[in-house]
Amino acid sequence: MSGHVPVPPLTRVLDALGVGERDIASRTTPTGGTYNTVTRVTLTDGRDWVVKTPPPHTAALRYERDLLVNEVAFCTAAARAGCATVPRVVRSEPDPASPTGAYLVMTARPGRPWHEIGGGPGADDEPRLRAELGEAVGRLHSVTGPVGFGYPAGPFGPLAATWRAAFTAMTEAVLADAETYRARLPYPVGHIRTVLADAAHVLDDVTRPALVHFDLWPGNLLVTGDPGARTIGGIIDGERMFWGDPVADFVSLALFADIERDGDFLDGYARSTGGAVEFTDSLRTRYALYRSYLYLIMLVETVPRAVGPEAAEETWESVAPHLVDALDAVRKGGGAGRR
Repeated sequence: MSGHVPVPPLTRVLDALGVGERDIASRTTPTGGTYNTVTRVTLTDGRDWVVKTPPPHTAALRYERDLLVNEVAFCTAAARAGCATVPRVVRSEPDPASPTGAYLVMTARPGRPWHEIGGGPGADDEPRLRAELGEAVGRLHSVTGPVGFGYPAGPFGPLAATWRAAFTAMTEAVLADAETYRARLPYPVGHIRTVLADAAHVLDDVTRPALVHFDLWPGNLLVTGDPGARTIGGIIDGERMFWGDPVADFVSLALFADIERDGDFLDGYARSTGGAVEFTDSLRTRYALYRSYLYLIMLVETVPRAVGPEAAEETWESVAPHLVDALDAVRKGGGAGRR
């Protein structure tokens, strides 16, 4: 008896777009991704696509449901705002043969991940590139979303009416994941929950749901051009975006550093947004809250990712001290002006 041979997800997607093997000039698998399956497909007619399909596994954090829905929202909103560095959606729809969600085909952006450029972009390029990045991120933050805050994919239900409600649901989810996966954290979950809740009042200062990428580490920033004339070629992987406080993007832009020290970025950001960022007590406390959230994700996700003992220990050593610092900043800032 002959068994049914399943069609690979990439083949199904390309078939749906009318693309056969003879139409493909090359296909490659970019490195650095940790969740969705990503393939770059270059066609014989010159079109250059990135195809994303959901992973076959189901072990994930609660917020990671239907991540490609978020990425479609990110790319679509950025395109409306004229952000040329963001990929354009070619096609996205549910994959009936997949139990894990939709697929996404989008245009490829030129360049290599920032951190892969030999020796870094270079002393001559770095200040200008940081300023250019600031302008690009400022344009993204000018985009206002629908009436509501949170993840477009709705992993916790519909968009929330307030940013406080949305962010509370986000942090509650990752803390629940920490309990489910018995993740190693520097404090008990109950203590972390109390620290975050005591500062939640500052979230009421955010009333506009801005477009937030929330994963702007160098691997998602493509740089193109020769040394001395390099430029930002792409801002990619918007699958973890949400509608919320633009300050949240400052975390991954200065992951284990302090965005206040990045004058070149802030100058470019100010030119794009029409005014300098004012680092008020509220902003600094919100910044600490978002740092705490991202660091929690980084620690908890090592369990469902099954990264192995060595990688988990490396993550612990690099992230846990920063989570402690962030929670300390939240605690100090949350007591001021509580209402």
